[in-house]
Amino acid sequence: MSDPSIFFPEQEEENQIDLTPMLDVVFIMLIFFIVTSTFVKEAGVDVSRPDAETRVVSESNAIQIGITAANQIFMDKRLIDKRAVRANVERGLAESPGAAVIIVADAESKTETLIEVMDQARLAGAENVSVAADEG
Repeated sequence: MSDPSIFFPEQEEENQIDLTPMLDVVFIMLIFFIVTSTFVKEAGVDVSRPDAETRVVSESNAIQIGITAANQIFMDKRLIDKRAVRANVERGLAESPGAAVIIVADAESKTETLIEVMDQARLAGAENVSVAADEG
């Protein structure tokens, strides 16, 4: 018979697990979840909303505009001028076409400010403009 060392040379084998495919899958899953996730943009101010008996729950991907009791206008947690509402709503509609505009106005804010913000949102091309309210 022949020598078995010819067929089975004595060398030390190191068994290692290749983690590259697992890391590829993890990164692909991470990218998938980032791309498919939705981000809720808040108006950025705390207001006491008026009560309404006919309140309707709206969609979550809406553009929110906040009006404080001091008639300050906030979008994306930053103070804006009422002349800049139109440009900001246009930008928001470009990011998510067909999104509704929800105005979160304080009960103590002036109706004049609310109407001006609604007009600017409609001039920006928003088809669905509504005012947020608490359940009565």
